[in-house]
Amino acid sequence: MEQRRVAARWFVCEVDAHAHRYRLGINHTQLPVNQPHAVEADNYGRDGLMRFDANGRGDKNYEPNSFGGPTQTDAPMYSPLESSGSSGAYESEDRDTEDFSQAGALYRLMSSDAKDRIVASIAGSLSGVQKTETGDGIVARSINHFRQADADFGARLESAVTALRN
Repeated sequence: MEQRRVAARWFVCEVDAHAHRYRLGINHTQLPVNQPHAVEADNYGRDGLMRFDANGRGDKNYEPNSFGGPTQTDAPMYSPLESSGSSGAYESEDRDTEDFSQAGALYRLMSSDAKDRIVASIAGSLSGVQKTETGDGIVARSINHFRQADADFGARLESAVTALRN
């Protein structure tokens, strides 16, 4: 009988804790009563319910970016652990990646009207990028991505963006 009572109390407490975490959301550990004091999280997690701190201000939390945010390194995330062999971070297999052929094939399948619409849509967005050295670099890299997918796509996009930005 006592064992069932202890199990029931444990279940109620556990369900109650889950319910509170659900209501508070992903940032439940940001509340002072729930914050860990021994360590500080060092990650790029942002947004969500119950976020009441600075939320990373305007810092960029993605890579690649042109604003001094995080950058990819080849440093392992952690050191190997000795057991009956090494475990830990290993160099990944170097694969030949080709990121543009599917986008180019899709563009070439489009009707001329659809090509006009997609060029106009993307050019409208890219033309709104700030006219600074950083902004011009972002636009140039973006157009280069489309050019790698299809030369005609890149050329049309470049002329449309240039016309809109001037």
